Amino acid sequence: MKNVLIYCFAIAFLFIATDLHAQSHLYQDPDAPIDERVEDLLDRMTVYEKIGQMTQLNISMINTTGAASDFTLDEEKTRYLIKNHHIGSFINGDAVAPETWFTFIDGLSRVGMEESRLGIPVIYGIDHMHGASYLAESTIFPHNINLGATFNPVHAYQTGWVTAYESADIGHRWGFAPTIDLGVNPLWARIWETYGEDPHLASVMGRNFVEGYQGNEEIAPFRVAATGKHFVAYSDPRTGWDRTPVQLSMQAIREFHLPPFQAAIDAGIKTMMLNSGEVNGIPVHASYEFITELLRDEMGFEGVVLTDWADIEKLVDLHRTAKNYKEAVYQAVTAGIDVSMTPLNLDFNHALKELVDEGRIPEERLDESVRRILRLKFELGLFEHPFPRNDRLYRIGTEENRLKALAAARESIVLLRNENDVLPARDPGLIVVAGMSANSKRNLNGGWTLTWAGGTEEQYPDDMHTIYTALKNEYPDAEVRLIEAELRSNANRELFNSADLIIYAGGEEPYAEFTGNVTDLTMPQEQLSDVEFLSEFDTPLALVLVQGRPRIFTSVSEKADAILFAGLPGFEGGEAIANIISGRVNPSGRLPISYPMYTGHFSTYNHKPSGVSSSAIYPFGHGLSYTEFVYSDLQLNSESMDKDGSLTASVTISNSGDVSGMESVLWYITNHVGRISRPVLELKHFEKIELEPGESTRLEFEIMPMKHISYPDRYGNRLLEASRITLSVGDLSQEFNIVD
Repeated sequence: MKNVLIYCFAIAFLFIATDLHAQSHLYQDPDAPIDERVEDLLDRMTVYEKIGQMTQLNISMINTTGAASDFTLDEEKTRYLIKNHHIGSFINGDAVAPETWFTFIDGLSRVGMEESRLGIPVIYGIDHMHGASYLAESTIFPHNINLGATFNPVHAYQTGWVTAYESADIGHRWGFAPTIDLGVNPLWARIWETYGEDPHLASVMGRNFVEGYQGNEEIAPFRVAATGKHFVAYSDPRTGWDRTPVQLSMQAIREFHLPPFQAAIDAGIKTMMLNSGEVNGIPVHASYEFITELLRDEMGFEGVVLTDWADIEKLVDLHRTAKNYKEAVYQAVTAGIDVSMTPLNLDFNHALKELVDEGRIPEERLDESVRRILRLKFELGLFEHPFPRNDRLYRIGTEENRLKALAAARESIVLLRNENDVLPARDPGLIVVAGMSANSKRNLNGGWTLTWAGGTEEQYPDDMHTIYTALKNEYPDAEVRLIEAELRSNANRELFNSADLIIYAGGEEPYAEFTGNVTDLTMPQEQLSDVEFLSEFDTPLALVLVQGRPRIFTSVSEKADAILFAGLPGFEGGEAIANIISGRVNPSGRLPISYPMYTGHFSTYNHKPSGVSSSAIYPFGHGLSYTEFVYSDLQLNSESMDKDGSLTASVTISNSGDVSGMESVLWYITNHVGRISRPVLELKHFEKIELEPGESTRLEFEIMPMKHISYPDRYGNRLLEASRITLSVGDLSQEFNIVD
């Protein structure tokens, strides 16, 4: 009996000693340097554990029904995937209540920390595109195309900051935003996810989103990771359809498409999502040139690179660069991907394990990726703070946050046309509102809101305004009538004749990715006919365009007295539109894209000299105000400089109108000589100011040749020739010279 007791004590001591040893591993020491923690943990991992960290699975793999809307964690499935396959990250879902998200992520995180061999925390990724858009009760900002229209980086920063503030506590530590592709092809269904067509605008806005999101200190002890997407040139497919081939010179890619990604890298962005399509015949997620040589070696990105949804299998059945899935995994991993958004099976794990066992992919290659993944998890504090918390959920959807979204929406609405100063409508007795977007909440938000392709009308908050309800609220003493059907009835004709203002809210219903592919950019014929019909009355007509891309309405563009480009302004969009119509808010939005005149031809504002310049019905940067801003006294402190010099330009802007207003001051250059043909116009600097009636201010712009005038060749070398340069701002311009 004594021997049995000694044996039992010995076994117990062994377990205690083992446990104490487990708690003393270097990687578990929060005070140890992160690089040392990474290496210590990496040395303890098996090959299959490393592969698991490189795998990202969908929520449907760990819930009870397999539906994206199911947040009942199936612990048996979860335990199997984490303990047996060591899965390191999960994604997706729908907009459910904060407590529901908390319970789900808490359960998932506890399996990862408490039941995996090494206690490696799980990280959850989510498509929070314009606020915490997969979270009920959250604050929803305008989409990026609207944020670009503000020309105010504060709103990109606030979007990132509020998104982190409202979602970090529930365990959303990896956000798949910002989209920093360029909106250069109006046919492309995802143009509304971009900040517009200009690389400088996208760079500034994207950088500010990253700084707001990753730099939010109010979410402590948590930290979050932003994702730049989609590297690179994804947004310019020749067909205009999503995920179809891109053909672009490397010079054009470097000059126009890389700058926003470089700006995000310089801002410290932690992860990067790859272009799902192919560029110049090679799928980006299988391109060593793009991922390793360009993104990592040249641009200096040291973070985590992940694929988009099921992209590796697309190498087999879509791009056909691999004969089978195993070869597709070989192509993607050797190209440099770190995480495979698999997301609905374990094929990636099995294929990669076979490739390592066969010696085709060395374990050292896995170590490169897993180092980055582990470093990300350590940097985010996941090892010390792996579980969500539910004691600060009152911070979600606060009035303070809502006002930030409202301010962004107000500044994002672009007044395209205002004949005879129809707007603002100060004291109308009767307003008639019609059109598909007049009483729709979902249309104001577009895709990536509550669900992937936009929620149903019933899913939106009860207190969210449509354009119609916002107008009723804006004009409590007026009659605001909604026409939902039979626009051309006799009763409605009498109504239109007697109204003080007709508002027609057209546009598009929500869509996402390929579901938004169209063969014709023309506004639907029914809407064109409606505008034509409503223009026949003597009552002023205001057209409100609620849409994610520039639908062509040239045939009726002069039929409406006033036109507002509303884009996708988010939850506060209805109120913002009503505020502008009433004059409570002076519009200050400017187009971040060139609005094409034709369906068969379009070009960006920064086209080449041999291009056609008259294809835009409203140019990039166009936007009207209820006041008038006068530019005067543009001066340069020198008429020339060499490549190492600098030059300061200054200009006075005055508000000569009767109301206060905000003005986006856009500085452009035209380089008249270049071995590689130069764009006819390039935005190089912008800032937004607010002036009271009669107020003036003087602004300066310091021009540095290598920063503002040089350009890359196809290899990335910066070129700068002696040349004549035109600087323009407002309606003024001055010339100077670059000398040898």
